[in-house]
Amino acid sequence: MKILGIESSCDETAAAVVENGRHLISNVVNSQIDIHSAFGGVVPEVAARSHLEVILPVIDKAVQDAGGWNEIDAIACTTMPGLIGSLLIGSLTARTLALLKNKPFYPIHHVEAHVYANFLDGDAPRFPLLALIVSGGHSQIVLFRDHGDYELIGQTADDAVGEAFDKVAKILGLPYPGGPSIAKAAEHGDPLKYSFPKAKMAGKYDFSFSGLKTAVLRAVQSECGKDHTYPSNALSALLTPAQCNDFAASFQHVAVETLVDKVIAAFDEFAPKSVVIAGGVAANQELRRQLAARLPIKITFPDPQFCTDNAAMVATLGYYVATGSEPTDPRDVELFPSISMTKTAWKLN
Repeated sequence: MKILGIESSCDETAAAVVENGRHLISNVVNSQIDIHSAFGGVVPEVAARSHLEVILPVIDKAVQDAGGWNEIDAIACTTMPGLIGSLLIGSLTARTLALLKNKPFYPIHHVEAHVYANFLDGDAPRFPLLALIVSGGHSQIVLFRDHGDYELIGQTADDAVGEAFDKVAKILGLPYPGGPSIAKAAEHGDPLKYSFPKAKMAGKYDFSFSGLKTAVLRAVQSECGKDHTYPSNALSALLTPAQCNDFAASFQHVAVETLVDKVIAAFDEFAPKSVVIAGGVAANQELRRQLAARLPIKITFPDPQFCTDNAAMVATLGYYVATGSEPTDPRDVELFPSISMTKTAWKLN
């Protein structure tokens, strides 16, 4: 079964075709990073307009690379969560195509789809599996007993870890997106130069990054000899390159260690057969290093191109949804800008 996946939940316009939930046939991604970097973050209206400009050419190339519409058995599209304007562009296009081409339609939860980037080619993860999902908008730990059978056991109480990377990068005067720029600066810094706290949470597997972000801000203010009244966006001009690198390395070390501590604790309690990492922050090399050093089993990481938003993960999850549930009438699809993956589309059916 060949599934056409369509993704437009934030600032990537993507389409891909995946066969039997394992084999990538075609993959097209149009990124808006260059557009939004000028603003230091994603501007929702700009994102939606950009999707509108490229959505049809992106889908057409993915379909043609896969052999044409006769090769497509069903369409899967992200309908939750995300920026409402961006979701609307992708969803309307996908639903219209499903009706015009007479293809079954399956709505997909974006965060759940990130996990399924790990099922593309190679050795598939085995159940039960423990998934750490870390991105700019989401940070959570999920225990999967099988496809569609999972439990959210931990999540952030405030900032997602990727969001914290972006905010600290802004304090240090590093470019957007913050994850790659912090990681690059950290390569030249001392991860133990500055001591930052880890939040103590009531939930055993929950975490928080708001306090860490504030601790970095206060430490930078102290290092620059300024108090809280000094504009935070002007602090970076007072830092030397060495100081900036040390702050980046120290922040990254503690942020990653916070995640890894929780994964280790969950692994010890649930003894999963597989551990998978998903989302944009899964590309972070410090996260990969710490996990490899502390976990007794091999960890499954997606290929870096599938860590950030893409449609291959949507098509992959779409295959398993299609084999486990009935299609949804494209005229009856509802969009959810914010909804937990514990209430996914195929569980709502």
